[in-house]
Amino acid sequence: MAGDTRYRILSLDGGGIRGVLSCTLIDRLEQANPGFLESIDLFAGTSTGGILTLGLGAGKSPVDMRNLYEKNADKIFAQDVLEKILHISVDQLVEANYSNKALKAALQREFGPITLGDLKKKVLVSSFDLDNLASGAGKIRSWKPKFFHNYPGPGTDAAESVVDVALRTSAAPTYFPIYQGFIDGGVVANNPSMCALAQAMHELHDLPTPPQITLLSVGTGHSLDFLDELNASWGLAQWAPHLVSIMMGGSEGVADFQCVQVLGSNYLRMDPVLPVGIGLDAYEQIPLLEQIGDGVDLTVANAWIQGTFLG
Repeated sequence: MAGDTRYRILSLDGGGIRGVLSCTLIDRLEQANPGFLESIDLFAGTSTGGILTLGLGAGKSPVDMRNLYEKNADKIFAQDVLEKILHISVDQLVEANYSNKALKAALQREFGPITLGDLKKKVLVSSFDLDNLASGAGKIRSWKPKFFHNYPGPGTDAAESVVDVALRTSAAPTYFPIYQGFIDGGVVANNPSMCALAQAMHELHDLPTPPQITLLSVGTGHSLDFLDELNASWGLAQWAPHLVSIMMGGSEGVADFQCVQVLGSNYLRMDPVLPVGIGLDAYEQIPLLEQIGDGVDLTVANAWIQGTFLG
């Protein structure tokens, strides 16, 4: 980064299987702007975006990561035949919809035993710690957001296993079990753009002349969801099916607003509208997600990358 006037961040949203759309968009951007991925100083991601962040940070290509989904999604989101027929089981009311065993096996094949410190690039991956296990005088035991990173210093997570971090960031409530006391980072930062910006500003603030930060935020497709219940008095039973989507969708908009205000034209958000609703586990829609990604007009994004991001 010596002599460079830009510090470049790529931020990747959560969204389950819709990470295939993110892979397709990033691959097209790389093809149109060779060296785009190599120029990035910080990859940041949540949930499926966290898995992609770890892969891209390890030097894998967007196609490599898309193949991870294509080859394993049917096993990761597998249900037994009866559950598929009935759409829901009594167990799903008290247990996660899916085991994380197939996902863990796929991640182990993809990454092996490497740690965050072994990655070629700096990364920031969001999760949520259900119990910080704090004890002793002046310490408070509580749950809290957790942002795994491999920057040097006393707070580094460089020794953490890539596979473990991937499973912690993607343990979406109701979809997968809690993993090692952590759940999906999407409950606090499904769009981790502002978290990445804060981390970068912290790392760069002591430099005599900090570089300009440029940030590209890539979503997993924007669903046109709404609730036509203007005066409803709902309880837990009515709200429960919607809460995960509301939390994730709401945090995406907050981070987008903040980054616009802080970075202005040095920030770009890409989040195509989905023509139909696509669930986080809808692996049968992978061909449609690739088709949507291939059809997005990248004229503005490519011009911004050449003129602002790469500078």
